[in-house]
Amino acid sequence: MKELWQLFISFCRIGAFTFGGGYAMLPMLKKEVVDKRGWATEDEILDYFAIGQCTPGIIFVNTATFVGCKRKGTLGGIAATVGGVFPSLIIITVIAAVLNNFAELPTVQHAFGAIRVVVGVLILNAVVGMWKKSVVDKICAVIAVVAFILSAFLGLSPAWVVLGAGSLGAVLPLLKGVGGK
Repeated sequence: MKELWQLFISFCRIGAFTFGGGYAMLPMLKKEVVDKRGWATEDEILDYFAIGQCTPGIIFVNTATFVGCKRKGTLGGIAATVGGVFPSLIIITVIAAVLNNFAELPTVQHAFGAIRVVVGVLILNAVVGMWKKSVVDKICAVIAVVAFILSAFLGLSPAWVVLGAGSLGAVLPLLKGVGGK
């Protein structure tokens, strides 16, 4: 029961103190789940994040569910997921009640602009960290650049990009083995 509560509180903290969606949450997710709690390795978090991106739903919610299920089964998945969603539910409810009165104020518009900039920096930080950990050779670098071009400039769904990259990652070593014999 104690670990279920810890899952709830940890993901509640991540959900409450990070803004900008799944990518912006990755640094805090790593710090809490990998560094502080030891519930998963950095590689596992990156895997959960990749799977979370190609499955329906919110990346952070999917990742929270994976971590919770790994730790304490179905109840752990529920605890982590509810913990992760709870702060957003409260914050969105309050904002929805108040925003109509204040949305057009210049101060509010400037605050949202500043938040967008910081979220962009957090996402860039997560990308650099993932690049350093994931791109281990030239083939991985080429796959990463092609995946970026396909999704960012050609509009291909991230799910297809991840599936294609995973397929390439599985097939290329086999082709190397055949060519090397």
